[in-house]
Amino acid sequence: MDPLKSLGAVDPARRALSLLEEFKNFALKGNVIDLAVGVIIGAAFGKIVDSLVKHILMPLVGLLLPGDQGYLGWKIVVGAKEVPYGLFIGELVNFVIVAFALYLFIVKFLGFVLKAKQAAPATPPAPPRQEVLLAEIRDLLRAQKA
Repeated sequence: MDPLKSLGAVDPARRALSLLEEFKNFALKGNVIDLAVGVIIGAAFGKIVDSLVKHILMPLVGLLLPGDQGYLGWKIVVGAKEVPYGLFIGELVNFVIVAFALYLFIVKFLGFVLKAKQAAPATPPAPPRQEVLLAEIRDLLRAQKA
């Protein structure tokens, strides 16, 4: 059978609805929604850290070290070109803070949670009612023998 003929035999509206249904099933899975929320929160966290570095930490560093405009004025002039290494240092500090926060959350916090979950003693499930009744019958028979 020719696959192109069978493909042409399918109604285009039905194919579109099938594609839409598949996309809906994919998009509404819990994992995809959780991932989207994580990305949005991560972007917001990145902006907060970026603001912390640019508006608080690096100006404080600029006060401690010499320079006209703090770390923004830190430049190396090579010929007629300027290399703004102060901006690079600011971005480097930004990266280190984000990496440290992720390390604390992912490695330490989640590791602690997983260890606590594993360390909790698993209580065995209660035996089914049949087993309880059979154990009672066994105990009664032993008591009658004695």
